Amino acid sequence: MTIRIPPLHRLLAVLLLLSLGYTLSPTPAHAAPNTPKIAWSPCYRDTGFPFECGTVQVPLDYSSTGVAAISISVVRFPATDSAQRIGSLFLNPGGPGGSGVDYALGAGPILYTPEVRAHFDMVGFDPRGIARSTALRCFGNPKQWTPYFTQFAFPLTPEEEAVWQAADLYLDAACEQRGFKIIDHMTTADAARDLDMLRQAVGDGGLTYAGVSYGTYLGVTYVNLFPDKVRAVVVDGVLDPIAWSTGEPGEAATIPFATRLHSDQGSLLTLNQFFFLCDAYADNCPFSGNAADRFAKLAARLRAEPFVTTLPDGTTFTFTYQDLISNALGAMYSSFSWPSFAQFLAAIDSLVSPTVAGASLEFFWEDAGFITKRGPCQIPSRCDPQYYNAIEGFPGVACSDSDNPNNYPAWAAAATAAEAQYGYFGPIWTWISSICAAWPGLKIDRYIGPFTHSTANSVLVIGNFYDPATRYQGAQKVAGLLPDSRLLSVNGWGHTSLFLSHCVDQAISNYLISGNLPAEGTVCNQDLVPFRDFSLSAGPTSLGAAAGRAVVIPTLVPDTVKRGIHGHN
Repeated sequence: MTIRIPPLHRLLAVLLLLSLGYTLSPTPAHAAPNTPKIAWSPCYRDTGFPFECGTVQVPLDYSSTGVAAISISVVRFPATDSAQRIGSLFLNPGGPGGSGVDYALGAGPILYTPEVRAHFDMVGFDPRGIARSTALRCFGNPKQWTPYFTQFAFPLTPEEEAVWQAADLYLDAACEQRGFKIIDHMTTADAARDLDMLRQAVGDGGLTYAGVSYGTYLGVTYVNLFPDKVRAVVVDGVLDPIAWSTGEPGEAATIPFATRLHSDQGSLLTLNQFFFLCDAYADNCPFSGNAADRFAKLAARLRAEPFVTTLPDGTTFTFTYQDLISNALGAMYSSFSWPSFAQFLAAIDSLVSPTVAGASLEFFWEDAGFITKRGPCQIPSRCDPQYYNAIEGFPGVACSDSDNPNNYPAWAAAATAAEAQYGYFGPIWTWISSICAAWPGLKIDRYIGPFTHSTANSVLVIGNFYDPATRYQGAQKVAGLLPDSRLLSVNGWGHTSLFLSHCVDQAISNYLISGNLPAEGTVCNQDLVPFRDFSLSAGPTSLGAAAGRAVVIPTLVPDTVKRGIHGHN
């Protein structure tokens, strides 16, 4: 048995980002369907929280009458103070392909501030085509996924590119055969119209919404389709909507959407911060001592030749350059994983580099925090017998939203150019979108702008300076496009501002409850600095002392929530 890192092409892409469409009207030019009703009923009470679940029937195709309805699955964590209740706060965790139901179940009782949870029902929903809603399911059972999962996180050689293309075409063919009607109606514009139906179903006159990562694209699409229905909309970890959808004039024929977003630049900036802080607080970082140079040498060795050894149980352990880069990208999503990642790098370096002392396999044998054998099913409770359609959900939305090249050589050329410009992460970010080269779904009723409509109330736009997936420039772009918006900047590390800063949480709370925006030019700092305020030797008590307050350690958030928020594999 060979242990491999799971292909981030497939798994990290599930929780990457964005989406768009192609009607030019700021409001949908469709006959308004009847207002749906939700019959709420108790659910998931074994969690200890009073969750309620329901479903909403919405049109498959908003541009046609008499078309069959589809089902949208919804869950809510009721407001903790019914006397202060304002309405519903709709949540989206990103992806595309992320389950809003799972997000609300895991994060609803802890998101933002107690004041927010007192005033709002925390509502999660699975977008059309995803999870518990009417879903795109291209295989009869999870075992049929296997040929789609390659043995590398992204291709480097022509031979690997051929394997990659064959895997993409396998999924394309399966979805063309089993996609039925839903595959042609999975644009973000469709999801935005569903969201407005949900708003009506809960009886809110205006939408209150918080979306992270790809959820920001859903939010931006909604406020441009329904500008008069905006009560309070927070977008955090923001995608550039033009790059996501069409690109600038002339780009789409040769540059895939995932390359246009320049997440590779954000990832490299974040990795450089990891190196800087590791060396700055060397006593707390086992990979210190010119960390950037050590990483570069390790990467060069692995690119020249993979590391292969035998573990104590007799299994073969193989670690490649692609494994190193995919693990680095995953670690950049949350700075609270950096101490563990530094230990991981030091252990790998000690094995691969002949001049580094202390080589040991025990780290990989006893604590497989990074080196784990994973298949396409990340959440065991959903693997068998339930079917979790994350691999179909991502392309079902992203490829429907975006314009892309229609040939594989364009992806290879784009990956080469991206690596030349932004180094390590150019290829991995480029190749996650290659499934779009021959995606069989149509782009019916998508929205491609304009993204400049004035809204009934201002939109709060949040961006981290060091976000590895949605670079800070995405937040700047959206704040510049939306005339009624305010940019809140965060001097922090990781994807989105969730669980990073009391300053951010309070700004969001004030805005959601009262509509008060932070002052123009506000910059919030991350509460805890990696390696300075927390390391592998620091537990929750020392973390709390360092911060001068009680701390809820983000790494203690349930795994399902972290995957939904950060795209961790």
